[in-house]
Formats: sequence, C-alpha cells, structure tokens
Amino acid sequence: MIRVQGADFEPGAEIDRLLDGHTAVGGVASFIGVVRDDPEDGPALRAMTLEHYPGMTERMLEAIEQEANQRWDLCASLIVHRYGRMVPGDRIVLVVTAARHRQAALESCQFLIDWLKTKAPFWKREETEDGEHWVQAQARDDVAAAKWQVEPSVS
Repeated sequence: MIRVQGADFEPGAEIDRLLDGHTAVGGVASFIGVVRDDPEDGPALRAMTLEHYPGMTERMLEAIEQEANQRWDLCASLIVHRYGRMVPGDRIVLVVTAARHRQAALESCQFLIDWLKTKAPFWKREETEDGEHWVQAQARDDVAAAKWQVEPSVS
C-alpha cells in the first residue's frame, strides 16, 4: 500500500492498520525518515519543500513496492511519503514491511528505503539562512541502491 500526502502521519497507528488481520507475520521492519538540520551539512536549515508530479509519483512508488513484493515473500508493506513544506523534526516518510520471518522484513525495508531515495520522483528544495537551493542527488545514495541491482542472467 502506498500513499503520497501533504499531512503528517502517526507511525504506530499506520503500523497497527497495516498488520490488522495478518496473523502469519513473524517480523515487522520500519523506517521513519525525518527532516534533519545537521550543522555538518552546512548553513542552518529552516525548512525543506518536497515537490512531486501527482500520478507519476504514485505509479513509481507502486512499482518500487511491487519489486519488493516480488523479491521477498511479504505479508504486507506500506510506504507513506509526504510532500510540501516541512521543518526540522517533521516526518517525511514511513516504510513498513511485514513478513513471516525477520530477514525478509529487514532486507525488504532496507531495499525500499534505498530505492525510494534514488528512484522516487521527488524534488527537494531547502531554505537555509543563506537562501534557497535545490538539493542534488548524493553519490552515497546511488552506492546504497546499487547493491540491490539484479544482475541479468546469462543463458
């Protein structure tokens, strides 16, 4: 299940709804992404705005979630991704995977996080004390996502 929304979300309530009736679940993994103001990143962050193309974004998130469900035997999965203006401390994204066994839940959750960071069509603009700027992709995110690339089989 995926949702793209401007409003905040309550992680506990989201997880409870996702797991309702899934009695075969043996492990649940979750990740909450939060707007960070880290002095090591440069000038103080006042706010961040995430933009997206409605329709295109949902289709891509559905495809990413479908890929996780093809790779792992999941009982349930959830991606809630926000857009709009957020300030440090606000929640941005929730990823939850539930499986019969913990390894599938943990691996699929990490996969979803890594692929969302590099493949989800969101554009990030930061407001800092020095002005506004668009955030560029980070090489470290590409490296993290690369470990999930499937090598084509040789016939």
